Amino acid sequence: MPIRRPPPSDPARVAPGFGRRALVAALPAALAAACLPSWAEELTDLPKVKASGTLKVAVYKDNAPYSDGPGQDLSGVDVSLARALARELGLQLSLLPFDAGEKMNDDLRNMVWRGHYLGYGPADVMLHVPVDRYLINQNRQTLIFAPYAREVLTVFHALNKLPGLRSGDDLQNLPLGAERGSGAASILMGYRGGLLRDQVRIYPNGVAAAQAVVRGEVAAAYVTRSQAEAALFAARADRTGFGLTELGLPGLADNGWPIGMAVKSEHKALAQALEAALQRLRDQGELQAIYREHGLTLVTP
Repeated sequence: MPIRRPPPSDPARVAPGFGRRALVAALPAALAAACLPSWAEELTDLPKVKASGTLKVAVYKDNAPYSDGPGQDLSGVDVSLARALARELGLQLSLLPFDAGEKMNDDLRNMVWRGHYLGYGPADVMLHVPVDRYLINQNRQTLIFAPYAREVLTVFHALNKLPGLRSGDDLQNLPLGAERGSGAASILMGYRGGLLRDQVRIYPNGVAAAQAVVRGEVAAAYVTRSQAEAALFAARADRTGFGLTELGLPGLADNGWPIGMAVKSEHKALAQALEAALQRLRDQGELQAIYREHGLTLVTP
């Protein structure tokens, strides 16, 4: 995975780009508003996908609890959602797992509208894409739409070591955990000019950082709510011993960021069909059930 540097305040330069790892903490509040596409143009692409009999869905590798596992043997929320969307469209599912690039723009190019130069992709649809006005405006070759959840950054803490907190200052003199290369780690270590830097232990991913809290290795970890809940679920831990505190720090959108899907800009019929399928899953309670199956809370976008 590429290492992310501390993100500057300018959203055009989330370091070194607008990448999935950096989005763990780096979306400013001004960019959190969703922007849905218009379906006014002629719809012609869906029959081609239907004729193939298969829906090709791009999902990130190493993105627990959404998509993680060896090779093609992935599991997680996005994998379950991909399976449900394919079923709703009457298609078989073909997963295209891929490594996060340096920038989100790279991921959209490689997996949505052009394909990788090594011949991998593009997919019919990519999941776990921030539904963000700036990203939409910078990627006119894609339609970014249908937010299905909101990612929210939290301080996951053991109550016996940190009963509560009101600001980053309350984290002083405590061992802390964060995900390697994430914007969350950058923001935590950069807080007040590096006040907490020497306390932060870096873990391969956010779930591992949260698991360190469960095991008692660190007092708290700065991770997404989904990563913290995945760690609790895997350990079958008593949740009453842990807190999930949303803590605004400089450079962080207080209410998180919505995640949705992306297709090629001209594939409006496919986007419309996927959006309708997602709405059926939501109305039937299946989307919430998918999150519950993986031990997670569905935070509505």
